[in-house]
Formats: sequence, C-alpha cells, structure tokens
Amino acid sequence: MRTVLAQPDFRRLWTARTVSQWGDVFSFVALAILIYRLTGSGLGVAGVVVAEIIPVLLLAPLAGVLVDRLPRITVMVAADVFRAALAGVLVVWHDDPLVVYAVAFGLSAGAAFFNPAANSVLPSVVADREIVAANSAVWTAAVLSQVVLAPLAGGLVALVGPGWAFGVNAASFVASALALRGLRLVEPPGEVGRRRLLADAREGLALVGRDRLLRALAIGQLLAALSAGATSALLVVLAAEHLGAPAGAYGILVGAIGVGAALGPALLLRLIPDPRRPLYVFGPYVLRGLVDLVLASVRSLPVAAATLAVYGIGTSTGAVTFNSLLQSHLTDRTRGRVFALMDLLWQTGRLASLGVGGLLADTLGIRAVYYVGGALLLLAAAVGFTASRSFTTGPDLPR
Repeated sequence: MRTVLAQPDFRRLWTARTVSQWGDVFSFVALAILIYRLTGSGLGVAGVVVAEIIPVLLLAPLAGVLVDRLPRITVMVAADVFRAALAGVLVVWHDDPLVVYAVAFGLSAGAAFFNPAANSVLPSVVADREIVAANSAVWTAAVLSQVVLAPLAGGLVALVGPGWAFGVNAASFVASALALRGLRLVEPPGEVGRRRLLADAREGLALVGRDRLLRALAIGQLLAALSAGATSALLVVLAAEHLGAPAGAYGILVGAIGVGAALGPALLLRLIPDPRRPLYVFGPYVLRGLVDLVLASVRSLPVAAATLAVYGIGTSTGAVTFNSLLQSHLTDRTRGRVFALMDLLWQTGRLASLGVGGLLADTLGIRAVYYVGGALLLLAAAVGFTASRSFTTGPDLPR
C-alpha cells in the first residue's frame, strides 16, 4: 500500500475517494437520524434505503455505457459537482421528509456514475501487479473512515443537529472533484448517441453472458446480495431477539465487523502475493456463509462478535479480490459496463433480500434469516468453484 500511495496519480484518486467517503459517513448517519426524527418509524428509515437502491436499478445500464464512452475523470467530476449541490440543499432545507428522500435518491444517482468510473480508472493509474494493493488501500481507508467517523457523526448530530453533517458531505464532494481534476488518464470521448448507447449496453450484457468467469462472478454477486441485504439490516434484531443482548451490544457487533474488515486487506497482501484468482474471490463466500450459520446457532455475545470479525475479514478480502480480478480480466473499453452491471445485480438482490428477509423474520424468526443467508453464500461459493474448474489461465486471467 505504501508503494502505490507514493505515486502521485494514484494518491489523487485515493484522496478523492477517501475524502468523499468521509462525507458519505457523516451524511449516512445524519440521514438515518434525521428521517427517524421526521417520520418516527422504521418504515420511514427503510424508505431512505429504497431511495438509494432505485437509482442504481434505473441508471446502472446507462451509467456503464457512458463510463466506457466518455472521459472517466470528467464523469467522476460531474458526479461530484452534482452531489455537492444536492448535499448543499439539505444544509438549509432538511425539515421535509420528501426533500430528504429526493436528495437521497439524487446522491445515489450520482454514485451510480461515479463508482463504476472510479473502478474502471484504477488500472490506468497503477501497474498491473499493483492493482490488488491499490484496491486494498481504497478499501482500508473506507472501512477505517466508517469505524472512526460514524460514532463521532452520531454524537455530533445528536448534539448540534444534522445540517452541518450535510455541509461536510457537500465539501467532501468539492474536494474530491478538485483532486480528480489533476488526472489526465482517459481517452478522448467516443461516439455517444441513442442507438450507440443501446448497442453498447447490449454488448456489455452479452459479454457477461458468454464469459464463464464473468458469469460466475455475476451469479455469486447476486446470491451474496440476496444474503447480505437481510442479514446486515436485521443484525440489530438478531442481537435483541436471539442473543438477548442489551441495546448497546449492536454497536459492539457492528464494530467487530469493522475491525475484521480493516484487517482483511493487510492480511491478504501479507499472506498471498497475487490473490487475483477465483479461489480467493469465492473462498470468502464460504467464510461468510459459515459465520451466518454460527450466528443462527449460538447465543453468546462474545462468540457472535468474534465470528462477525471473521465475517468482516471475509467481506473485505472478497471485495478486494473481486474488484482486482474484474479489473485485470476486462479490457479498458468494457470495464464501466461490467462494473455497473455488478452494481445493478447487487442492489437488485439487496432490495429483494430486504423484503423477503423481513417477512421471513416475522413468520419463522430471525434465526431462519441467517440460516437461509448462510445457505445462499455457500451456494454462491459452490457455483464459483464449479465454474472455476473450466477456467483457463491466459493473459487476461491471472493465475
């Protein structure tokens, strides 16, 4: 990580993403607290989640094509400026739930363009052998930001109100845009038109359909989302109803995940020289699936916290290897569409999981949610391992 962070171009990209993450943490916490105050219901809070998922479902195919057809830095800067303006609205106007939902929708719409562009740009900034370290540096900064800043944000929002948090978020987008302006790494814009956009979108979908590795990764992504959407959202219910833990224990469990997620990339880089192999992408699904099964079976808070730390390790190592393998396997002209499609699958599965998981918890109990979640993750691993037997090692598929 020190090696890649010493490179000016990557440091600009890393700074932009990290500073933006700082603002996102403050905004995420403030939005949850604010909308609960305004609506007084869990359903109102869930509405913010839905408002953040829907833009990805609507815009991901278009976003992926534009990321592959336009200069990616321009797309990222435009997304930052757009989100800075929206976050600024909430600084002065945050007393109306409809405004909050609309801004949450818009911020997610901007992220639907920014995220696939950022993932597509990274291989142009660092050498191929440095991709895993670069993704590890980005992930570690994001996790540490959440672990350190989320409790601070919650305390300050409770003390002085939410407006300042949205101001921090707006400023973070401006800082991100300024950092990105110094990068000159993308090709001139290609032809963009309605017919060309539709053709490119179909091409990206066909690529995933015919490529065995991409198809396995896509299936794994969807199955993992169907699991994690419910298990992550309902962890607070597991702590109260199954573990019988006090209210403050939920924070301990979330913190345990954060500690594991922060350690994961460092362990990955130390133990495995080049983890861009299907084994290291699908293996963490096994780890996370077993954790879900343990959580459904034990009633000890210390055991649950320890296993969730392992879950965090699996989440972070899986994310780093997933992104790194995709970036190495894809050509530059198709990365945006494939990353956008993976985002689309993730959010689709997450939305379905939230609905089904809530129904399952109410009818069969919270343990059933975690048993099913664990089974889905083990199924994702089985699909990946089965498909990986037919993968061949070539110049576009790292060993």
